[in-house]
Amino acid sequence: MAIQTRNKLNVGFSMASMSDVVFLLLIFFMLTSTLIAPNAIKLLLPSSNSKTMAKQTFTVYINDQYQYFVEESTVEELQLVAALMTKLQHEDEATVVLRADKTVPVQYIVTVIDAINEVNQKTDKKHKVILATSPKK
Repeated sequence: MAIQTRNKLNVGFSMASMSDVVFLLLIFFMLTSTLIAPNAIKLLLPSSNSKTMAKQTFTVYINDQYQYFVEESTVEELQLVAALMTKLQHEDEATVVLRADKTVPVQYIVTVIDAINEVNQKTDKKHKVILATSPKK
């Protein structure tokens, strides 16, 4: 007499829980990617056809209210050289990206370039400034 078991093992794999996990991960990444702001300071950049790619060290912003920002911290015009000096103290040949709103007068841009040149003279180094632009449409 053969003994039969009442409980049969199901060897099939259910993909329902795996699709739930993938769907939840997809929603998570979609939500977190929209929270990331590449430019914390909103600017309308001037447009240009030229493309210059360089390894940037940090960014200086000038917004439409003519305020200076080194990264995301506000800096007064008189403290601009000191702020740039502290950012560039461990760099030999840094590239500073200048993102200025297109309504900003040229004098404010020249002020940042002069500040970098003053840092270069004081530290005897060769830091560069690149003006960021948006592509022409």
